[in-house]
Amino acid sequence: MVEEDSVRVVRCGGSELNFRRAVFSADSKYIFCVSGDFVKVHSTATEECVHILQGHRNLVTGIQLNPNNHLQLYSCSFDGTIKLWDYIDGILIKTFIVGHKLHALFTLACAEDSVFVIINKEKPDIFQLVSVKLPKSSSQEIEAKELSFVLDYINQSPKCIAFGNEGEYVAAVRDFYLSVYFFKKKTTSRFTLSSSKNKKHAKNNFTCVACHPKEDCIATGHKDGKIRLWRNFDDDKKYTYTCLHWHHDMVMDLAFSVMGTSLLSGGRESVLVEWRDATEKNKEFLPRLGATIEHISVSPAGDLFCTSHSDNKIIIIHRNLEASAVIQGLVKDSNIFTGLMIDPRTKALVLNGKPGHLQFYSLQHDKQLYNLDIIQQEYINDYGLIQIELTKAAFGCYGNWLATVEQRQEKETELEMQMKLWMYNKKTQGFVLNTKVSMPHEDHITALCFCNAEKLENPTLVTASKDGHFKVWILTDDSDIYKKAVGWTCDFVGSYHKYQATNCCFSEDGSLLAVGFEEIVTIWDSETWELKCTFCQRAGNIRHLCFGRLTCSKYLLGATENGILCCWNLLSCALEWSAKLNVRVMEPDPHSENIAAISQSSVGSDLFVFKPSEPRPLYIQKNISREEVQWGVFVPRDVPESFTSEAYQWLNRSQFYFLTKSQSLLTFSTKSPEEKLTPTSKQLLAEESLPTTPFYFILGKHREQQDEKINEALESELVQLPLTENIPAISELLHTPAHVLPSAAFLCSKFVNSLLLSKETKSCEETPEDVDMEEEKESDDSDVENDFTEKTQDTNDTDLGEDIIHQLSKSEEKELRKFRKVDYSWITVL
Repeated sequence: MVEEDSVRVVRCGGSELNFRRAVFSADSKYIFCVSGDFVKVHSTATEECVHILQGHRNLVTGIQLNPNNHLQLYSCSFDGTIKLWDYIDGILIKTFIVGHKLHALFTLACAEDSVFVIINKEKPDIFQLVSVKLPKSSSQEIEAKELSFVLDYINQSPKCIAFGNEGEYVAAVRDFYLSVYFFKKKTTSRFTLSSSKNKKHAKNNFTCVACHPKEDCIATGHKDGKIRLWRNFDDDKKYTYTCLHWHHDMVMDLAFSVMGTSLLSGGRESVLVEWRDATEKNKEFLPRLGATIEHISVSPAGDLFCTSHSDNKIIIIHRNLEASAVIQGLVKDSNIFTGLMIDPRTKALVLNGKPGHLQFYSLQHDKQLYNLDIIQQEYINDYGLIQIELTKAAFGCYGNWLATVEQRQEKETELEMQMKLWMYNKKTQGFVLNTKVSMPHEDHITALCFCNAEKLENPTLVTASKDGHFKVWILTDDSDIYKKAVGWTCDFVGSYHKYQATNCCFSEDGSLLAVGFEEIVTIWDSETWELKCTFCQRAGNIRHLCFGRLTCSKYLLGATENGILCCWNLLSCALEWSAKLNVRVMEPDPHSENIAAISQSSVGSDLFVFKPSEPRPLYIQKNISREEVQWGVFVPRDVPESFTSEAYQWLNRSQFYFLTKSQSLLTFSTKSPEEKLTPTSKQLLAEESLPTTPFYFILGKHREQQDEKINEALESELVQLPLTENIPAISELLHTPAHVLPSAAFLCSKFVNSLLLSKETKSCEETPEDVDMEEEKESDDSDVENDFTEKTQDTNDTDLGEDIIHQLSKSEEKELRKFRKVDYSWITVL
């Protein structure tokens, strides 16, 4: 049973994995990446998320390994705190309260008690690099107010700050300036590039910086695609730089290898370039990485690289420039035209992904399952080019069919549009293109929906368009002599007074079709396609339409652009009730009568949950988001919740997800992100990231069943030892991280003593072994006597009546002999 106050709005996934550079563990087994308010720990071998470090109250802006303990991780956030984690166990060790808004974090091995952060002072666009001294204390929360100024007028991005030559200096770039601060000399050198507007120097802006780990060499990336290698920068007059040029657009990030023998660069070309020995001629490429490279990271061991991309993914790359793993988050497209859908088969969230694709995203594992290429054309990254856009999509017939609409329009009179229908293939476990319709309408398609009635014989699809028509498409036998091919064809075209068709939806049983024509709602019979009735409210164009479900199937709901929510009774053909509500999202729950509506106000977005039969809302949540909510969807639960309160019962069977304007995916939840980790993910951490397969799990369960049977058989024979769970020495040894335990010599005596049995708790089954041996001999000699006693007992039963004396069996006699040997002298002490 869940408490009422535990239900809250949480960020459920889809956060940016590419917001900051990823960080490798010292042994390259794990990779850390920021994800909104959390830090995620992934296995480099299996890509699984094994831990979620949660504790920050705002966006995490930087992560770094503790240079003095490679099993610990630092993180900083906009909440003004620096946290120290034990990432193996997912435990928060300490929190340092700085007080300022922290934009980036850096650590140095030579600075044992200090870290470096970027803060903003006074003006919002002026940032400073400062050193923060971390005081030593036994308490978990410590104030760290001792700040030391290092550099001023720097860029807030951590890509524009780099420490070089084992911490002897720090380099910072901004606009056309390069600043180098020397810690020993406590001096700063500044270098300026030409900022004139002629073609030769138009794009000299600095974009990123990296420092050689062993030598006095600084690499800077620029907006024109050039890389400059600076040397002799300790002298303002004798400095020199050489240029490397391959990128045709701006250099997004730079990184030196661990030993500094090569330089890595990346940009919008989606190509990782490795400059061997920092020379123009000796370079290697890893092309076709799929999206713009935002960040580049190198593991401390030097065996792995990783690139963070603009499509919210991280690619782990071996030293020989071969991609080994991909950690894909929710792709943040510029526009989500398709809305949020649920794949009935995989229960995955489906929406626009990378250009021309639909992405299938697992909400449970917070990772992308796969991409479905809809447009099937090579994407050209050019800002001036008008691309083909995927605008509509819908699932039908329990996931057996998928309908998509793609369009491209350069001028008002030049519209290119295609509708594709995809059939699910059970053999290939994917969607296969079945029918392609060019220009299904003369104008933009505004809505499409399938009829998902249970007893539907023939699949039906309806499309609505601005051309004033809605079309009914049905699945028919295609021209095939074997009668095995099927295809979609137009069966009916409907209109209403040349108004634009804006919405369409089927009733739950599929008997009625509702089509919105601007301010008018029309109801059609799905068998004869006759117009049954119309509803006209004159409160603006219809923005959303949906039928009630289950016991509320006789109601039809419509939300208008002028902020009116209407409910019509289909039996009486009259308005049941109306409310003034500026509805931006309206979604019905497929497993109940509940409907969720999100309205937009000047303060933020509000949620209303209600049943069409009652105008009184069941649940109201104000300010679920400060920004506009664009889409929402109900996701059926695998295991129903047990909310008892009437206000929260709408969350029992389904979970409601919504997407904001900044593409943050939020939901109402009762569990923390760490509790949502699957058993598979937690097992991977315990087994040191060993890969698991379905065959492994089958064997594991089979072995567990065999072990249970063996244990049950041996329970009566084994000497019962004291439970190790209740022994403090053992629990302390097993549950405490190894790197913070005392020495083994100190723990050895306690551990061994905890396993010994004391005299008072001596097992009562130790002594009967000798008794059993004697008893076997006696039993052999007294077989005749036992036979005789049994006969006499049978003859005397009738005479004794109620005073019959019970004859003990052998097992009972054994138990009595055991109790005779037990020492009960301790009772006298009581």
